[in-house]
Amino acid sequence: MSNLSEIDVAILAGGLGTRLASILPEQQKVISKVREHPFLEYILNQMDEAGFKNIIICTGYLGDQVQKIFGNQYRGLTLSYSRELSPLGTAGAIRLALPFLNSENILITNGDSFYDTNLNKFWQFHLEKKATGTIILKEVSDTSRYGKVEVDKKDKIIKFQEKNKTGGIGFINGGLYLFKRAKLLEIPGKKIISFEKDIFPNWIGKDLYGFKGQGNFIDIGTPKSYKEAQKFFSEYIK
Repeated sequence: MSNLSEIDVAILAGGLGTRLASILPEQQKVISKVREHPFLEYILNQMDEAGFKNIIICTGYLGDQVQKIFGNQYRGLTLSYSRELSPLGTAGAIRLALPFLNSENILITNGDSFYDTNLNKFWQFHLEKKATGTIILKEVSDTSRYGKVEVDKKDKIIKFQEKNKTGGIGFINGGLYLFKRAKLLEIPGKKIISFEKDIFPNWIGKDLYGFKGQGNFIDIGTPKSYKEAQKFFSEYIK
Protein backbone atom coordinates (compact mmCIF):
# COMPACT_ATOMS: atom_id res chain seq x y z
CA MET A 1 0.00 0.00 0.00
CA SER A 2 1.55 3.30 -1.05
CA ASN A 3 -1.36 5.64 -1.67
CA LEU A 4 -2.07 8.17 1.08
CA SER A 5 -5.76 8.08 0.20
CA GLU A 6 -5.87 4.52 1.55
CA ILE A 7 -4.54 5.49 4.98
CA ASP A 8 -7.02 6.42 7.71
CA VAL A 9 -6.16 9.48 9.79
CA ALA A 10 -6.92 10.01 13.48
CA ILE A 11 -6.79 13.55 14.88
CA LEU A 12 -6.47 13.90 18.65
CA ALA A 13 -8.90 16.67 19.58
CA GLY A 14 -10.10 15.87 23.08
CA GLY A 15 -7.66 17.73 25.32
CA LEU A 16 -8.86 19.90 28.18
CA GLY A 17 -6.77 22.90 27.09
CA THR A 18 -6.04 23.81 30.69
CA ARG A 19 -3.24 26.24 29.89
CA LEU A 20 -5.43 28.15 27.42
CA ALA A 21 -8.45 28.38 29.71
CA SER A 22 -7.44 31.84 30.90
CA ILE A 23 -7.82 33.31 27.40
CA LEU A 24 -10.24 30.83 25.78
CA PRO A 25 -12.74 29.81 28.49
CA GLU A 26 -15.32 27.14 27.63
CA GLN A 27 -13.87 26.51 24.20
CA GLN A 28 -12.27 23.38 22.74
CA LYS A 29 -8.75 24.51 21.81
CA VAL A 30 -8.67 22.80 18.39
CA ILE A 31 -11.36 25.22 17.18
CA SER A 32 -9.68 28.29 18.65
CA LYS A 33 -9.62 31.00 16.00
CA VAL A 34 -6.27 31.66 14.34
CA ARG A 35 -6.58 34.50 11.80
CA GLU A 36 -10.35 33.99 11.80
CA HIS A 37 -10.09 30.26 11.05
CA PRO A 38 -10.50 27.36 13.53
CA PHE A 39 -7.04 25.88 14.17
CA LEU A 40 -8.24 22.42 13.14
CA GLU A 41 -9.09 23.79 9.70
CA TYR A 42 -5.38 24.18 8.90
CA ILE A 43 -4.75 20.53 9.77
CA LEU A 44 -7.72 19.36 7.69
CA ASN A 45 -6.52 21.45 4.74
CA GLN A 46 -3.10 19.83 5.04
CA MET A 47 -4.62 16.34 5.08
CA ASP A 48 -6.85 17.09 2.10
CA GLU A 49 -3.98 18.53 0.05
CA ALA A 50 -1.79 15.51 0.86
CA GLY A 51 -4.45 13.17 -0.53
CA PHE A 52 -5.94 11.57 2.58
CA LYS A 53 -9.66 10.84 2.47
CA ASN A 54 -10.91 9.29 5.72
CA ILE A 55 -10.54 11.29 8.94
CA ILE A 56 -11.54 10.23 12.45
CA ILE A 57 -11.60 13.09 14.92
CA CYS A 58 -11.07 11.87 18.49
CA THR A 59 -13.06 14.24 20.66
CA GLY A 60 -13.84 14.46 24.33
CA TYR A 61 -14.03 17.70 26.27
CA LEU A 62 -16.48 20.04 24.44
CA GLY A 63 -16.45 17.65 21.49
CA ASP A 64 -19.86 18.82 20.30
CA GLN A 65 -18.27 22.17 19.38
CA VAL A 66 -15.95 20.45 16.91
CA GLN A 67 -18.66 18.38 15.25
CA LYS A 68 -20.99 21.37 14.98
CA ILE A 69 -18.41 23.34 13.00
CA PHE A 70 -17.08 20.65 10.67
CA GLY A 71 -19.89 18.09 10.35
CA ASN A 72 -19.23 14.93 8.33
CA GLN A 73 -17.67 16.38 5.20
CA TYR A 74 -14.90 18.95 4.72
CA ARG A 75 -13.48 19.62 1.25
CA GLY A 76 -12.50 16.14 -0.05
CA LEU A 77 -12.48 14.57 3.41
CA THR A 78 -15.03 12.32 5.07
CA LEU A 79 -15.16 13.09 8.80
CA SER A 80 -16.26 10.73 11.57
CA TYR A 81 -16.07 11.19 15.33
CA SER A 82 -14.95 9.01 18.20
CA ARG A 83 -15.91 10.66 21.46
CA GLU A 84 -14.60 9.66 24.86
CA LEU A 85 -17.05 10.14 27.71
CA SER A 86 -14.24 10.74 30.19
CA PRO A 87 -10.56 11.57 29.55
CA LEU A 88 -8.57 8.56 28.31
CA GLY A 89 -5.26 10.21 27.38
CA THR A 90 -3.79 10.33 23.88
CA ALA A 91 -3.23 6.58 23.49
CA GLY A 92 -6.50 5.72 25.21
CA ALA A 93 -8.39 7.93 22.76
CA ILE A 94 -6.80 6.14 19.79
CA ARG A 95 -7.59 2.73 21.27
CA LEU A 96 -11.22 3.80 21.61
CA ALA A 97 -11.28 4.98 17.99
CA LEU A 98 -9.78 1.82 16.47
CA PRO A 99 -13.16 0.39 15.36
CA PHE A 100 -13.38 3.40 13.00
CA LEU A 101 -9.79 2.98 11.75
CA ASN A 102 -9.50 0.12 9.31
CA SER A 103 -6.36 0.69 7.21
CA GLU A 104 -3.24 -1.42 7.76
CA ASN A 105 -1.29 1.71 8.70
CA ILE A 106 -2.79 4.70 10.48
CA LEU A 107 -1.65 8.31 10.59
CA ILE A 108 -2.16 9.98 13.96
CA THR A 109 -1.79 13.72 14.48
CA ASN A 110 -2.17 16.01 17.45
CA GLY A 111 -5.03 18.45 16.99
CA ASP A 112 -3.23 21.32 18.69
CA SER A 113 -0.02 21.38 16.63
CA PHE A 114 0.78 21.92 12.96
CA TYR A 115 3.87 20.74 11.10
CA ASP A 116 4.20 22.04 7.55
CA THR A 117 6.17 19.06 6.30
CA ASN A 118 6.12 16.54 3.47
CA LEU A 119 3.78 13.78 4.58
CA ASN A 120 4.48 11.65 1.52
CA LYS A 121 8.21 11.52 2.41
CA PHE A 122 7.19 10.60 5.96
CA TRP A 123 5.10 7.72 4.57
CA GLN A 124 7.85 6.52 2.22
CA PHE A 125 10.35 6.50 5.11
CA HIS A 126 7.91 4.42 7.18
CA LEU A 127 7.62 1.91 4.32
CA GLU A 128 11.33 1.73 3.58
CA LYS A 129 12.18 1.05 7.23
CA LYS A 130 9.43 -1.58 7.45
CA ALA A 131 8.60 0.20 10.68
CA THR A 132 5.99 -0.85 13.19
CA GLY A 133 5.78 2.81 14.14
CA THR A 134 7.37 6.08 13.04
CA ILE A 135 7.34 9.39 14.84
CA ILE A 136 8.06 12.55 12.87
CA LEU A 137 10.73 14.68 14.52
CA LYS A 138 11.40 18.40 14.41
CA GLU A 139 14.77 19.99 15.18
CA VAL A 140 14.49 23.01 17.49
CA SER A 141 17.00 25.31 19.15
CA ASP A 142 15.52 24.78 22.63
CA THR A 143 14.00 21.44 23.63
CA SER A 144 13.28 22.44 27.25
CA ARG A 145 9.54 22.87 26.74
CA TYR A 146 9.06 19.64 24.80
CA GLY A 147 11.62 17.06 25.85
CA LYS A 148 14.07 15.44 23.45
CA VAL A 149 13.99 12.39 21.18
CA GLU A 150 17.23 10.58 20.30
CA VAL A 151 17.81 8.17 17.40
CA ASP A 152 20.71 5.95 16.37
CA LYS A 153 22.50 5.92 13.01
CA LYS A 154 19.74 3.79 11.52
CA ASP A 155 17.03 6.24 12.72
CA LYS A 156 15.72 3.87 15.38
CA ILE A 157 14.52 5.73 18.46
CA ILE A 158 16.74 4.94 21.41
CA LYS A 159 15.65 7.47 24.04
CA PHE A 160 12.93 9.87 25.09
CA GLN A 161 14.29 12.55 27.39
CA GLU A 162 11.84 14.31 29.70
CA LYS A 163 11.41 18.07 29.68
CA ASN A 164 14.16 19.80 31.61
CA LYS A 165 15.47 23.30 32.12
CA THR A 166 18.78 22.72 30.34
CA GLY A 167 17.08 22.15 26.98
CA GLY A 168 19.46 22.94 24.14
CA ILE A 169 19.29 22.07 20.46
CA GLY A 170 17.82 18.73 19.50
CA PHE A 171 14.89 16.86 18.01
CA ILE A 172 11.41 16.89 19.52
CA ASN A 173 8.27 14.86 18.88
CA GLY A 174 6.59 16.63 15.96
CA GLY A 175 3.10 15.37 16.83
CA LEU A 176 2.59 13.14 13.76
CA TYR A 177 2.81 9.34 13.92
CA LEU A 178 2.44 6.41 11.53
CA PHE A 179 1.60 3.08 13.15
CA LYS A 180 0.54 -0.33 12.02
CA ARG A 181 -3.00 -0.87 13.23
CA ALA A 182 -1.99 -4.25 14.68
CA LYS A 183 0.50 -2.49 16.96
CA LEU A 184 -2.13 -0.04 18.21
CA LEU A 185 -4.28 -3.00 19.26
CA GLU A 186 -1.69 -3.65 21.97
CA ILE A 187 -2.82 -0.48 23.78
CA PRO A 188 -4.95 -1.44 26.80
CA GLY A 189 -8.58 -0.43 26.36
CA LYS A 190 -10.85 1.59 28.64
CA LYS A 191 -8.11 3.18 30.71
CA ILE A 192 -6.23 6.47 30.85
CA ILE A 193 -3.00 6.01 28.93
CA SER A 194 -0.62 8.41 27.21
CA PHE A 195 1.50 7.86 24.11
CA GLU A 196 4.20 10.19 25.35
CA LYS A 197 4.49 8.90 28.93
CA ASP A 198 3.28 5.31 28.82
CA ILE A 199 3.49 3.89 25.30
CA PHE A 200 6.44 5.31 23.39
CA PRO A 201 9.10 4.65 26.05
CA ASN A 202 7.95 1.02 26.25
CA TRP A 203 8.06 0.59 22.48
CA ILE A 204 11.74 1.51 22.18
CA GLY A 205 13.55 -1.41 20.53
CA LYS A 206 10.38 -2.60 18.79
CA ASP A 207 10.93 -1.16 15.30
CA LEU A 208 10.07 2.37 16.42
CA TYR A 209 11.72 4.92 14.13
CA GLY A 210 12.18 8.68 14.05
CA PHE A 211 11.82 10.58 10.76
CA LYS A 212 13.63 13.92 10.73
CA GLY A 213 11.14 16.17 9.02
CA GLN A 214 11.68 19.58 7.47
CA GLY A 215 9.40 22.59 7.66
CA ASN A 216 7.79 25.01 10.07
CA PHE A 217 6.18 23.78 13.29
CA ILE A 218 3.91 25.37 15.86
CA ASP A 219 1.52 24.33 18.60
CA ILE A 220 -1.14 26.32 20.44
CA GLY A 221 -0.70 24.72 23.84
CA THR A 222 0.12 27.94 25.73
CA PRO A 223 -1.14 31.53 25.54
CA LYS A 224 2.27 32.56 24.18
CA SER A 225 2.34 29.96 21.38
CA TYR A 226 -1.32 30.63 20.57
CA LYS A 227 -0.44 34.29 20.04
CA GLU A 228 2.56 33.30 17.88
CA ALA A 229 0.26 31.16 15.73
CA GLN A 230 -1.51 34.27 14.48
CA LYS A 231 1.68 35.35 12.70
CA PHE A 232 2.73 31.81 11.77
CA PHE A 233 -0.41 31.21 9.71
CA SER A 234 -0.40 34.52 7.85
CA GLU A 235 0.96 32.70 4.79
CA TYR A 236 -1.55 29.82 4.95
CA ILE A 237 -4.72 31.78 4.34
CA LYS A 238 -6.21 30.53 1.09
